[in-house]
Amino acid sequence: MEKLLIANRGEIVVRIARTARRMGMDTVGVFAEPDSNALHVDSVDEAVALGGSTPAESYLRGDLIVDAARCAGADAIHPGYGFLAENADFAASVIAAGITWVGPTPEQISLLGDKVAAKEAAVAAGVPTAPVWPVAPGSIPADITFPALVKAAAGGGGRGMRVVESAAELFDAIDSASREAESAFGDGTVFVEPYITHSRHIEVQIMGDSHGNVIHLGERDCSVQRRNQKVIEESPAPKLDSELRRILLDGAISLARHVGYQNAGTVEFLVGADGFVNFLEVNTRLQVEHPVTEMVTGLDLVELQLRVAGGEELPLEQSDVRLTGHAVEVRVVAEDPARGWIPSSGEITAFEFPLELRVDSGVRSGSVISGDYDSLLAKAIAHGQSREQAIASLAKGLKSSVVGGVQTNVAATIAVLQEHDFASGSASISYLDDHPEVLQAGPDAPDRLRGFAAAVMVDQIRDRASDHQWGFVAAGWRNLRTQGQRSVWLDQSGTEWHAELITQRDGTLDLMVGSWPTPSDDGSMSPDGRIRLRLRLLGTDPAEGLTPRTIALEVDGLRTVHSVIVSARSDTESSIVIGSPFGQTTWLAKTRFEDHESAAVGAGPVSPLPGTVIAVHVGIGDQVIEGEALMVVEAMKMEHQILAATAATVTEVRFSTGDKVEAGDLLISLEARIDDSGQE
Repeated sequence: MEKLLIANRGEIVVRIARTARRMGMDTVGVFAEPDSNALHVDSVDEAVALGGSTPAESYLRGDLIVDAARCAGADAIHPGYGFLAENADFAASVIAAGITWVGPTPEQISLLGDKVAAKEAAVAAGVPTAPVWPVAPGSIPADITFPALVKAAAGGGGRGMRVVESAAELFDAIDSASREAESAFGDGTVFVEPYITHSRHIEVQIMGDSHGNVIHLGERDCSVQRRNQKVIEESPAPKLDSELRRILLDGAISLARHVGYQNAGTVEFLVGADGFVNFLEVNTRLQVEHPVTEMVTGLDLVELQLRVAGGEELPLEQSDVRLTGHAVEVRVVAEDPARGWIPSSGEITAFEFPLELRVDSGVRSGSVISGDYDSLLAKAIAHGQSREQAIASLAKGLKSSVVGGVQTNVAATIAVLQEHDFASGSASISYLDDHPEVLQAGPDAPDRLRGFAAAVMVDQIRDRASDHQWGFVAAGWRNLRTQGQRSVWLDQSGTEWHAELITQRDGTLDLMVGSWPTPSDDGSMSPDGRIRLRLRLLGTDPAEGLTPRTIALEVDGLRTVHSVIVSARSDTESSIVIGSPFGQTTWLAKTRFEDHESAAVGAGPVSPLPGTVIAVHVGIGDQVIEGEALMVVEAMKMEHQILAATAATVTEVRFSTGDKVEAGDLLISLEARIDDSGQE
């Protein structure tokens, strides 16, 4: 192999290209039109346009990718993960074109990519597994036990999965999962299996060659998940006794040998609190979380993939595999955990991580996050001599990171890393449901106050710089000292913060944080319970325009350098993102005057994010109740149910199936129903 085409987008292209270059290979990328200047395109030697803007028009077009390989003279194709990575027909078409396929054989992908067939193979190989029930929309077996998991037979990544607690929920869950699987993988086949509550998700990395050799590279714990998609992964798995580890590793090897497995793959299991082991599936590709295995083994998994695809034997035996230390990975995603993990799209205005972390990413400042693709921005990985050291290193590195322009899960993952149950190694797949407090997390109160002080100062700097007549006047200065400069802010959770900035004679400033004292009926003022911070601006690093890149601010005697990103939200509003060694905070200054025209818009649910309407459940005149599903919007490969907030009558349906919607679009107009007593 001399020239490798990487049939994917985003961080995995950047990561594969890095190894290919080190091995002396030329690299070729592909891109949809919106990705023409994306980081993954700049990371390869040359790239071929696929046309189109959606996955179906580009990265899922196997015929176009094979044509691109011919056009560029590539003699090998690596599919990465997602898209066509587990598509047996695509793998066969690559081989038929005389191009080396970097992955398992098409027959292995077909067998193991069908989760029902994979279960049968696991049983034949002696791997512990639970029964499954094949189902289809409108066809439900009567002997299903609950809780149960509806699961897509094809694909992966948590798509096409629904947990159901009773038979009453099953019909809708099967229909929804089948529709999502059809959209994501082109195959709407689903099945049902028992759902093991409070279990752990543990997987084994395997690698085989075409000479009959197969090894494992240890296991990973991937139990911290949202919407059945992994958020935090680590290797080795904590609190796993030697006998259970042996069962998992031996089971993975047994299945791999049973099918003569070649190239990289992952055998996934659920492990119950009682030690019950249920084989889930085999992912016939490189996993997103492969870096933690690389960190503890010292091996480059992409290099191993390329070597065995080229016909070489594995360069090591099982006895040569040694795990050193511990590695933990966090997936940084453009989603808002505090709002049900709603995806966030837009332009990345800042993207900075400390050098101490390994960061695999496919975005940079200026990248645009689209609702057409997965929300993954980066993978941040830390390695330490112990699990405790790796966790501490990762948490510290994430606190020092800054991502501007979109909402992310960074604050929530920091909270998870520092939470007792996770730190003790006791996390299960229900961890985030059991610990909802981490989803609202942010920097500790003192650090949040410092971030707020920095935002207020940045706002004042911008205000002074834009005032061509009175810009020389110090922030918070008043001719008659009755009160300082007052402002109201919203933090990322929507909580109001009140600020009053007062300039002192020595050039320092007092920032009063909290509700302002108000006069009572007799004219006396309410008690002043605000927090007082003494500020001293020690320096700024100016940038073009009105906003400094950094400010050095002393708060109550402690100096900290804060990074600054200002992101426009509208013509009149902008958010200020403050980064520091203690975490990132985001602030929005409330406008002083209300837009009454906007406030008068008809009531009804708005789209929480840009996406595509894929189902409409109501029509004009329908009577709906609180919690009833009105519409389904798909974005970043996930479905989002739009629900009625109260009993109402539908007066207008503003979008139809297939329509594109933007964040904030009014989807359906509702008129509250009045009962006989005159109450809504």
